[in-house]
Amino acid sequence: MSDAPRTEAASPTATPIAAIDAQLAEVTYNSDGLVAAIVQDVETHQVLMMAWMNADTLRMSLEQGRTVFWSRSRQEVWRKGDTSGDRQFIRQASYDCDGDTLLFIVEQEGGGACHTGNYSCFFRPFGASSDEVDASTDAEVA
Repeated sequence: MSDAPRTEAASPTATPIAAIDAQLAEVTYNSDGLVAAIVQDVETHQVLMMAWMNADTLRMSLEQGRTVFWSRSRQEVWRKGDTSGDRQFIRQASYDCDGDTLLFIVEQEGGGACHTGNYSCFFRPFGASSDEVDASTDAEVA
């Protein structure tokens, strides 16, 4: 999977998702009124980010067809890409069996989802890198 952003001529379009009230009622919010939202790339299936939503930003996301989150640090609504241009256009939305985690399959526009400039926020693996593994193997052989 490539971390490189797509280079498309035309910008994606927003496609609202018509959730019904009974489905929205099944979402379980934590004590702060928030639910975890995982965002995944529609083409690569790469997990791009995790952010928080409240009931209002969930509805806004579904109605607008773009991801809208709640910033815990700033205590405000933020629509992904309004300042960076790295917008997320929702293609599918679902909730897990417990109703306490959301999954958004998106078409990512721009440089990626991470504020660091990486395409995905999950760019730091645990464990030794292949360079460190190669170096330790060489040291053991010598």
